[in-house]
Amino acid sequence: MSPVCNGVVIALVGSGPRERPRRADARRNYERLLEQAKLAFGEFGADASLDEIARRAGVASGTLYRHFPTRLDLIEAVLEEQMRALADLGRDLATADDELDAVSTWLRAALRHGLAYRGLAAAVMNSALDRGNDRVAAWHTEVFEVGSALLDRARRSGAVVARTDDADVLKTVGAIAWACQDDPDGEARAERMLALVVRGLQSR
Repeated sequence: MSPVCNGVVIALVGSGPRERPRRADARRNYERLLEQAKLAFGEFGADASLDEIARRAGVASGTLYRHFPTRLDLIEAVLEEQMRALADLGRDLATADDELDAVSTWLRAALRHGLAYRGLAAAVMNSALDRGNDRVAAWHTEVFEVGSALLDRARRSGAVVARTDDADVLKTVGAIAWACQDDPDGEARAERMLALVVRGLQSR
């Protein structure tokens, strides 16, 4: 994803030559925090320790809270980056020579996203409903539109059956991620289930 993350807090002290290094330091801290948060949330879910994320990023907890005042702010930043990456991948695949392979590659990426960040998505969506956060709905709309465009291209080329419904396909991928979330063999089982879906999509 070519992520654009809002809410970056950059503390500046003084002026002149000192300003640029401070901005660069703040940007690096932000990026390290986001990277460690992705790993921690993927490993421990939405309740991962924020202090541990700060420790892994090599910064003080106060630095984390300056960039992300609440846990939800950090979760939203991680989820936004991952969803933008998924959308960007779909756009890159839009000119691939093999339309079916492009769909399969993108659905596999969507499945892995669902397996890794299912708890984050639930936390963000529940809060978005409470706060009327339209930004979260926009992420989901963008990802759906990218997936639909890949499926439409594959339908028009004859690589995918004409009766395919975009929402059915994408919801099925989400259902696979949900069904495999607590399975010790979840990732491998999810791949096998996705392979069945892709075979079902393929034109005979």
